[in-house]
Amino acid sequence: MSDDRAGAAEQWVDEVVAGPGGAMTDEVGVVTGDLTLRTTARSGGGALVEIQYTGAEEWYRLTSGPHRLEATPHAVHRAALALVRAGYRAQEQADG
Repeated sequence: MSDDRAGAAEQWVDEVVAGPGGAMTDEVGVVTGDLTLRTTARSGGGALVEIQYTGAEEWYRLTSGPHRLEATPHAVHRAALALVRAGYRAQEQADG
């Protein structure tokens, strides 16, 4: 586990199917298909948003995305789910 998760009090985990273009991660680029999204509230504020292939051991940080929003960690989790469902291609088009 990442040191960022130490002392985290709340966590949300959901399975999600990635939309067109998958979900972009910092470590391995795009991941597609059946995924599991995990959002962990950080003890100092903010949220850590990670994703994995459902059933895998490795977790990857979701690139950019809603974890930079000024919102509750649960709201960040819901926003991240919506982004993954929409897919990376949709996010690229929205960014221009």
